[in-house]
Amino acid sequence: MQMTPGPTAVPQRVRERMSEPMPNPDVEESFFDRYDDVCRKLQRVYGTDDDVVVMGGEGILGLEAAIASTVAPGDEVLCISNGLYGDGFADFVESYGGEPTVVGAEYTEPLDVSGVEAALKAGEYKLATMVHCETPTGTLNDIEPVLELLDEHGVLTIVDAVSSLGGTPVPGEYIDINLGASQKAFSAPPGLTTAAVSDRAWEVATERDPDSLYTNLLPWRDTSERFPYTHLAANVAALDESLSLLLDEGLGSVYERHERAATRCRERGAELGLEPYPPAERSAPTVTAFHLPGRAEALQEELASEHDVVLSPGLGELADDILRVGHMGYNAEVEKVDRAMDALATVLDS
Repeated sequence: MQMTPGPTAVPQRVRERMSEPMPNPDVEESFFDRYDDVCRKLQRVYGTDDDVVVMGGEGILGLEAAIASTVAPGDEVLCISNGLYGDGFADFVESYGGEPTVVGAEYTEPLDVSGVEAALKAGEYKLATMVHCETPTGTLNDIEPVLELLDEHGVLTIVDAVSSLGGTPVPGEYIDINLGASQKAFSAPPGLTTAAVSDRAWEVATERDPDSLYTNLLPWRDTSERFPYTHLAANVAALDESLSLLLDEGLGSVYERHERAATRCRERGAELGLEPYPPAERSAPTVTAFHLPGRAEALQEELASEHDVVLSPGLGELADDILRVGHMGYNAEVEKVDRAMDALATVLDS
């Protein structure tokens, strides 16, 4: 059983839909209609009237494309971070010639709102980046206060919501480029990036005029006649089916299901003497990261080999210190959480 925080297990209906004969995405009108339908469904999930695009490429493509499409050499960018992917935005900014200013916090701490306020008073920034759910540490950030500050200062905003979209509400009102991906709470196979793009972001991208094709949002603004390159027809069909499952259940019900699964996971963890990283009040409904210093990788291997339960260790410097249970999308079920935690209890006792 795969209980990882992405890629997630894929429901049978989605797998079956992906195996059907596919229209040619370059020339057949039926594929264009399907793509448009997927974008309309995504607008409902995002809760927006902004344009939504679906690009062929794993979720990290969206993070880079958002920067490549908006950041010109010399642009001042505010990177607000308390995790690995928040830090990574600054690397993307530098790679495209921008000048990042990082307002950082410890990985166990919330975003530094006062630091953002001080930075905005001290300088002028074209845009700002942040992460809603930091998957490596299981952190759900309260980004609304930061977004409101940035809106007051007229700063364009880019948010990585890859691991939260479809599993918990994303405050999209003040987000100019809101990024998601197929392989997380949507429970579709990896391979597609989604983005809700505001009119203001399109204007900035048009002025920037990126010199890349693949890491460029602009060619996706109007796909009525053709796509920038051959689209991933089977992946789009799979995402279409996964979105139908989600919307048929109802977003409110989906979010409640994720909360129940997360609560159960942390209750079971507490029974085993495990602490979440970060504290439970800042842990995400889609993933729980347990703090197991120096033990995570060995436990992950034993769970997979002895119990056929696949969890994820941490990333970077925390690779052997964090064990992550993904209760997102198709796997946001109390029964599946119980099976995973039963196996973990056995391994911890051995």
